[in-house]
Amino acid sequence: MSDIQTSLWMFTVVLRRFQNKWKSYRHRFVPWVVFNLSKNEKTLRKVTERSKDKLVPDEEVSRSLLTLFRALFRKHGFHQRQFQTPFMLQLTSEAEQVGGDPVCGQDAMLQTLGFCIERKPSSLSFAGTGVFVTKGIVPKGATVAMYPGTVYQPYEPILLQSIRNPFVFRCIDGILVDGNDKGISRMVFKSCSGRDRIGPYLTSDTSWLTDTPHNPLAVGQYVNNCSYERPANVCYQEYDLPDKFPIELRQYLPNVNYSQGTQRRLRCVVLVSLRDISAGEELFSNYYTIVH
Repeated sequence: MSDIQTSLWMFTVVLRRFQNKWKSYRHRFVPWVVFNLSKNEKTLRKVTERSKDKLVPDEEVSRSLLTLFRALFRKHGFHQRQFQTPFMLQLTSEAEQVGGDPVCGQDAMLQTLGFCIERKPSSLSFAGTGVFVTKGIVPKGATVAMYPGTVYQPYEPILLQSIRNPFVFRCIDGILVDGNDKGISRMVFKSCSGRDRIGPYLTSDTSWLTDTPHNPLAVGQYVNNCSYERPANVCYQEYDLPDKFPIELRQYLPNVNYSQGTQRRLRCVVLVSLRDISAGEELFSNYYTIVH
């Protein structure tokens, strides 16, 4: 075999390996969608400006999160009794009125939101893990999941974290959310989470880095992109955490700012249902693009 034939053979092997790896990445990787806009017009939800991105008001997203987080606190928050605040006393009183043993995250989700979601092997070939509705029915306009991860402003460094990372989500205004739960991304999130602790209060949740997240919504990074064959039933919506969000419940937020001195409110990304979704269905998302 000549040198040229050997080089061609090696190139073919590398190309095939890259193609196989790319098939598993492209369902979530933002640049793949950007470079294929003309081929995927039906998979995109177009908006004329960022303010028109909202399918449901931020107040409705806050209401859903607060309802779930209150129920989760009744399970996980009792060890904080020594740091009682008026808000925590109110939650404790509510829990005593409800009675019974504290519920697990999935039960809390079913009781408060009316459905459960879980990570399972995707129905798409090469897509790896997906997210399914396992119990109940998701009504149209519901907050179905959250996209966890470290939040980077457009000017902050993310090169090392982004290498071979299919979980970097780009917001309309250029803010990035790194939802990778492994490698350097995992270490960065845990470091930033520990840094931002306020006295006895955690301001973010690191349990999404495990197989059993305290907040059952924090699996949005595993929702796969839609296709012509699998139309979207959820879409991404950007949500800035309001200043009045109770500090006692921020321990269930799966997001943290990369820089401690960031002045703007914490950016979260939620997934909102585009229609009613029944138990057994897999979640498929679409990306949006600004149309001027």
